[in-house]
Amino acid sequence: MNNFSKLGLSAPLTEALDQFGFDVPTEIQEKAIPHLLGNDPIDFIGLAQTGTGKTAAYGLPLIDLVEVDFKSPQALVMTPTRELGQQIAKQLVDFSRHNRSINVEVVYGGAAITNQIKALKKPTQIVVATPGRLLDLIKRKAINLSAIKYLVLDEADEMLNMGFKEDIDLILESIPENRSIWLFSATMPAGIRRIVKHYMDAPIEVSINATEKINKDIVHQYVTTKTSNKIPALRRFLDLHSEMRGIMFCRTKRETQQIADDLGNQGYGVEALHGDLSQGQRDAVMKRFKSRSMQLLIATDVAARGIDVNNLTHVIHHTLPDQLESYTHRSGRTARAGKKGISLAFINPREGRRITELERKNKIKFELVGVPSIEELTSSRMYNWANLIANTKVDSQAESILQELQGKFASLSKEDLLKRLITSQLDHILARNRGEANLNETPGESRNEGSKGNKDGSLHRYFVNIGAIDGVTKGDLIHFLSDISNVDRQYFRQVSMQKNYSFFYLDKEQDKGFGNKFKGIEIEGHVIRVNRDDEAIKPRGKSGKKGKRKDKRGSRKSRRHW
Repeated sequence: MNNFSKLGLSAPLTEALDQFGFDVPTEIQEKAIPHLLGNDPIDFIGLAQTGTGKTAAYGLPLIDLVEVDFKSPQALVMTPTRELGQQIAKQLVDFSRHNRSINVEVVYGGAAITNQIKALKKPTQIVVATPGRLLDLIKRKAINLSAIKYLVLDEADEMLNMGFKEDIDLILESIPENRSIWLFSATMPAGIRRIVKHYMDAPIEVSINATEKINKDIVHQYVTTKTSNKIPALRRFLDLHSEMRGIMFCRTKRETQQIADDLGNQGYGVEALHGDLSQGQRDAVMKRFKSRSMQLLIATDVAARGIDVNNLTHVIHHTLPDQLESYTHRSGRTARAGKKGISLAFINPREGRRITELERKNKIKFELVGVPSIEELTSSRMYNWANLIANTKVDSQAESILQELQGKFASLSKEDLLKRLITSQLDHILARNRGEANLNETPGESRNEGSKGNKDGSLHRYFVNIGAIDGVTKGDLIHFLSDISNVDRQYFRQVSMQKNYSFFYLDKEQDKGFGNKFKGIEIEGHVIRVNRDDEAIKPRGKSGKKGKRKDKRGSRKSRRHW
């Protein structure tokens, strides 16, 4: 027996739910449906997060309550975005598959209004609409709202956040006073409370512990890295986890497009979704995303409203949202239908308190994860590459081409040939990961904040008489230090480069005899000196004697080749 039938729904509805594999209601459905069906008319407030089944919670009662013989709209569902409106309308149509007399129309901006006006002339029981387009239709007298009995405000908090407050007021004043208002929202800010007080009569309120329910299947992780290294770090995750499929949220439309362009130009399967795209472009992007032809959708919060895509492995936060509640909205895109998912936030070293706030407010626990190292990427890529080679079906033309190229490889043994192929793969990995080998930062501090980043005493601070005047980058300097000392680059941290000198941290386990390895090293007449910070003699400028060095133009040549 379908458990939905116990809630009072009709047999045609429960039959449709059976066919879609829905037999156990979610918490918001279980609590809302009996109230909405059994207390007609009723004003109702449902507080629940994204992904908890709100559409069915109000959609199923609507289908049972509207009168199919009545030709004018009796139910109006308002939603903040076109994408969410389309999704809601599709679900309502699916639910009513055994009641063909019910007609659902969806109206929204960015599409021809003439086509929507024509569609509304047909007998229609339920209208799903975005506020702006609905007002246009009201002004044109193209929609009849005189018979509206049920008004649903879905994602009410988001409609207010997007600036639809005045539109909502105008629409509420355009429908009959003896209607029921069903308000569904993730949060209850002051603006929502004003709507409740002004337009609703003694509403029944149902709230579910959505945060706990959603997050039980989500692993919450964060990465600490410099803001400038967020995209290089993301590339490493994409390279290491080829099966990753998800959404990355950004703050601005410009940032969204720039990141998508940069990653796309480097061969990654990503596309942008934001408000500056035409509706046709947005629809095409979503079609490709749903068909699994891209790995990552780069989107703004507003543009991602209404996206309902199954089997997303990751939600990635390029920047944490300003509103803590929005984090739950975002992360709820993954771990749906009993699946597991990962919510991964990229933060800079100063944003650790935001993680603490999220943990406290949402009663979740974050795991600090490191950016994959080049060694990890190398191992994974080479393993996958070897599997690909071993399992590739030989093309019929391969034999003839091999004969033509035979002379090129005649002097090479099988081992030599394989080594060259492996080297070409390694070169590709290194080319894609130029710059600092280690992209991780110490939580709570940035790499250039001195000894504050070494609270646990696991690092020793060093001085080197090489600075920005020498024309080297931090990456160049680490390469030079690593090459001379034979200490792997991953053990160098927190490079702070000044004009004539630099400081860096070294893992204390690699510390023994480190400075001695640079004795006698001289480049273009410049004697290199590396000392522990507590032993270093800092240059005193032009008036000092110790450490005094010329810094006239041309006196120290660029040493980028270090």
